[in-house]
Amino acid sequence: MSARPVKHSLTLRGHRTSVSLEAEFWNAFREIAALEGIALNELAARIDAERGLEAGLASAIRVFVLRHYRGRPRG
Repeated sequence: MSARPVKHSLTLRGHRTSVSLEAEFWNAFREIAALEGIALNELAARIDAERGLEAGLASAIRVFVLRHYRGRPRG
């Protein structure tokens, strides 16, 4: 298990951005996108649109993944 974040590029509504997440979060995030039958960029764009200004995208993705596996609502 690696606690060091890994940076990946995502495209959100036509704009490239970098997000740093731990490998375990990237794996879980990809798994959720596959389960929902959507591209990872599409899921990231949805999370980005729903997050508040107080949360960064990486934090919003971590909370999304955590809530998914805990079976809690996203909002």
